[in-house]
Formats: sequence, structure tokens, C-alpha cells
Amino acid sequence: MIDKKKSYSTAVKQETAVLVAVSTQKQPVEKTKEYLEELAFLASTLGVETVRTFTQNLERADIRTYTGKGKLEEIVTFVTANPVDMIIYDDDLTPSQVRNLEAVFKDIKVIDRGLLILDIFAMRAQTAQAKLQVELAQYQYMYPRLTRMWTHLSRQSGVGVGMRGPGETELETDRRIVKDRIAFLKEKLEKVDRQSTTRRKERDRLVRVAIVGYTNVGKSTLMRGLSKADVFAENKLFATVDSTVRKVNMENIPFLLTDTVGFIRKLPTTLIESFKSTLDEVREADILMHVVDISHVSFEEHLDVVNKTLEEIGASNKPTILVFNKIDLYNPSYNDEEAEDEVVTSNESVLDQLKKSYVADKAEHVVFISAEKKENIDELKNVLFSMVKEKHFSIYPNWLDLGYTAVETQE
Repeated sequence: MIDKKKSYSTAVKQETAVLVAVSTQKQPVEKTKEYLEELAFLASTLGVETVRTFTQNLERADIRTYTGKGKLEEIVTFVTANPVDMIIYDDDLTPSQVRNLEAVFKDIKVIDRGLLILDIFAMRAQTAQAKLQVELAQYQYMYPRLTRMWTHLSRQSGVGVGMRGPGETELETDRRIVKDRIAFLKEKLEKVDRQSTTRRKERDRLVRVAIVGYTNVGKSTLMRGLSKADVFAENKLFATVDSTVRKVNMENIPFLLTDTVGFIRKLPTTLIESFKSTLDEVREADILMHVVDISHVSFEEHLDVVNKTLEEIGASNKPTILVFNKIDLYNPSYNDEEAEDEVVTSNESVLDQLKKSYVADKAEHVVFISAEKKENIDELKNVLFSMVKEKHFSIYPNWLDLGYTAVETQE
């Protein structure tokens, strides 16, 4: 019998994690620290608290246990003395590394960056298509790692990071069963892809604009501002997994605006493969809006990551507007006192300074905005409308002769 005088908590205990990374010649210490901050942000997106980070300088990651023997013993000592639910590694672990580390840490979950990202996608996926894509990526990722980690993906095991799995009642580790499931999911996704292709063909007579960029740069906020649509936006990584398409009118010229999934460093290749149909929205777009968080210390690396991904999916040569967002949070740093003194005495706004900086020459069309504060949005609209109009009239050269006039409509 329940004692009504007592209070019972139904809150789920917050999971805790230790983060581990290795600095190498290709990844110096400064970058490793930054990547660990991003890894902690990824973990916090899932409600996981980071209690300690460990780094080690090595020529290359140890092929057996990722870190060296001494560092591994240091981590074991810490997690033995403190309540830790999981060890998260900043790189993808090999199947043998996973097995070796699980043998060392016993009942503590061993998770790498790839599995963490997959878990966020599993949490964020809303549509049936996105859920299928994530499930396929999870099976492909876990197939060569059929160890006890596989059971972490079972919903029967409970809740928490690393447990948002495909959701079968009973997951078996037999490779044949897993291969059959992968084949089934691929076949099912092919049908969904064909349906998506048909829907996109029905929209072919409208100009299509796709918003791309690193995760958490403000794409959804910008989408909401331009389309007046109720699009979910949150200050967390991968707030958007499903593509959102909205019809927008500017001066009686309609076009389609698409918000797409964000990219990130070390994005699991299985996700890129599984999200093919979602990325088709980018591949088949007429114009790209590449959004960059100008306030982030590594915005140039983020820009390069997205450009490289666009090249990988065959979408790098499209007309593009480079949109530097979050100018309200921009805090310029300078290499010498003379430049700093010059800025202190300058009456120029941050926007004017940015327009004169080297980043203004990174593309043919560059615009600096704050989507959150709605700063300089009119300039972006003018550039966007100019490019949309040019493409639109190449499709419909006699548009005005059909009786349409350039009257401002709600965007």
C-alpha cells in the first residue's frame, strides 16, 4: 500500500560521464580541448553531466585501449572512487578497443563520439522516415561491434544515453539476424526515398532554397524568421533532424525554403549514408544559404567542415549565400595592441567592422546578421530575393505577362 504522507520522486537520475581524448600531431592540445568542450555539449544535449575530462599526448591513439596503460589506470582509479555511469571517447573506437575497454570498466558503459551522436539523432527524430534512417545507422554502426554494448540499445534495458535503440522486444547478437534487419530497413527506406523523390518532383516548378550549416548555428531560428513558420529552435546540438520545408512568397514570387540537419566534426559516415534522402533536399536545391556562427572561436573550421560535407554529397557548386549569424554575440580578438586601440577609439558598429574584414571576401554573396535579434535581416532578404528572382525568371520568363505584379506579400 502506498503511504500518501510520503512523497515519491519520479525524476530520472541524471547520468554522469567522464570524457576521454587523445592529442596527436594531427590534433594538437588546443584543438583537443575545444573538441572536448563540444563533446561535453553533445553529452549535455542528452542530459548527461560531465564530471571529469582526461587527455593524453600520444603519437597516435593506442590500438588496444585508445589511451596508454598509465592513463587508463588513472581513469579506472577515478571511476572506481566516484559515481560514473559512462566513459565517452572523443573518437570512434574500433570493435577491439570497445571489447578491451568494456572488460576493464565492467559495468560502466563505454561510448564513443559516433554512438553519442547517433543517440542524439534517435532522440530528435520525429518523422517515420527519420526514425528509419537513424535505426539503419545504428544497426550499421553496431554490426561490427556485436559485444555486450549491443544490449545497451535495447529498450528493455531501460532509459539513458546509449539506450535509445531500434526497439525490438529482444535483440539478439546473431550477425545473420542483424544483416537481415539492415537489408529490411534499406528496402523500406528505398520505398520512402522514392516517395520523397516524387514529392520533390511535384515541387520542381518552384525555386528551392536550402539552409545548411554546422549544428547549432541558428538555422532553425533563421528559418522561422524568414518563413514565419513555427519551427523548433533550441540552443542544443542537432535540435533539427528532420527536414522542414515551407513555401515563402517575396513580392509575389513563391519559393520553397528548407531547413536541414546540421553537420558536425567527425560525423558518423553511417548517418550520412542513412540520411541520403534528407540530404537530397540539399543536393537538389537551386540556392544554398550557408549559415555560420561568427561568434564561435572556430567558425572557420566549422565553415570548412560544412564545405567538405557539401563536396562529399555533390552539392558544393551551387549558388550560395554565406550568412554569418550571431553578430550580436561577436567578440573580435586582435593580435596586436595597435589594432585593439584602433577599435577602442572607433565609432564603427560591429556590423561595419565585419563588412570591412577579410571574412567579407570569403564568397560572392556574404551577409552578416543576427537571426535572434533580427539585425540586418532586410539585407539578407534583398540578396536572397535577388537570387530567387533571377532563378525564377529563368524558369518562367513570361511570369509578369501572366498577370502577376510585384506586390509585397507576407513572407
